[in-house]
Amino acid sequence: MSARDIAVHQVLATLGYGDAIGNEALGIRRVLLDAGYESRIYVETVDPRLEDETEDYRDLIDDSRPDNILIHHFSLGSRASRVAFALPDRMILVYHNITPVRFLLDVRSPVVAQCYTGRRELGAYAPRCDLALGDSAFNRSELDALGFPRTGVLPVVPDFAHLDVTPHPWLARQFDDEATNILFVGRLIPNKRIEDLIRFFHAYRRRYNRASRLLLVGAHDLFDDYRAALADLVRRLGIPDVHLIGHVSNEELTALYDVADLFLSASEHEGFCVPLVEAFHKRIPVIAFAAAAVPATMDGGGVLYERKDPRHVASLINAVLTDAALEEEILAAQDAALARLRARDFAGTLLAFVDRVRTAHRLPPCRVASDFWRQLERLERLEALRSFRPSAFGALSEPAEDLPEPLHGAPPEATA
Repeated sequence: MSARDIAVHQVLATLGYGDAIGNEALGIRRVLLDAGYESRIYVETVDPRLEDETEDYRDLIDDSRPDNILIHHFSLGSRASRVAFALPDRMILVYHNITPVRFLLDVRSPVVAQCYTGRRELGAYAPRCDLALGDSAFNRSELDALGFPRTGVLPVVPDFAHLDVTPHPWLARQFDDEATNILFVGRLIPNKRIEDLIRFFHAYRRRYNRASRLLLVGAHDLFDDYRAALADLVRRLGIPDVHLIGHVSNEELTALYDVADLFLSASEHEGFCVPLVEAFHKRIPVIAFAAAAVPATMDGGGVLYERKDPRHVASLINAVLTDAALEEEILAAQDAALARLRARDFAGTLLAFVDRVRTAHRLPPCRVASDFWRQLERLERLEALRSFRPSAFGALSEPAEDLPEPLHGAPPEATA
């Protein structure tokens, strides 16, 4: 069967503006369309700026075909994931990693339950997938440990087009002065250990350079308690010039990279960490904690540290920023690492995986509960009632029991 005879669609819980998974999904679709495949992206939720790029995941039910291939981006458990499980299409699962719950135990956020449920559900997809791909060797190792029989690595080859835009002029002027700008980009979530960055900056500023500022860039929605704790830490330490900037546009992000003197990371769990290579692309020296996938992502570029002693990290920051020869050596190593990353044949690797699945013997179907589609229909009706008639939904005698449990938390092997 040729490429023109089948479709290769993608499904994921949400397509976010400017995030790594969203950018990868759009890049995959470009490759598939160029190769002659029909290809659409089906989502449960989408940033309004990307609505024209997507279809509602429920439309996938009508577009599903047994000979089609479904690329399922798995990051959190979702209704879109469970629908994908129940469809007859062949499946390539792409795993972007899920933050282990141990990093989130002290946080009140619905994301904690989503991470727990997602990790709990992931293993159930092992017999369902024709192929499971990590977007790094670190992520592939987790798939192997969970018992996925056919795994591989679909490398992240970042497309930096979102940074090749005109920098936001006001933001650039605000921070483009004689002060030293230390930058972090990434969601403000506990595994990123933003509190460590604040302590490192505090030590650097007191010991070496009072004309410096810390720019913390990233969304904190659903983690407001954590952001409040960070702001309280800044207040208690009495540190000026710590800026919790939040989510930014591509133009704003470009401006912040342009004014940065150093990129600093203290994250303890990363499946890949795209901002590290964005900093490489912008030729900003990087200092990062050597944990999870970070050493492999940096691939010999930047500076890795293994001790979270604020005085030690502060001395590293000072050494990089005061020794021009050392900084050039670091940048040269980052340039080489980025060249190796960009030399990977992303399109060829992706199409080879698609061809492998397309020509393989079909797997036996997974068990799907006989009432799955009825439960899905009930859930959609209840969700519509909750969204558009909340008072009527609240008047239900036992609303929690009316939500079909199998689609609301139980693993797919029992429900889909």
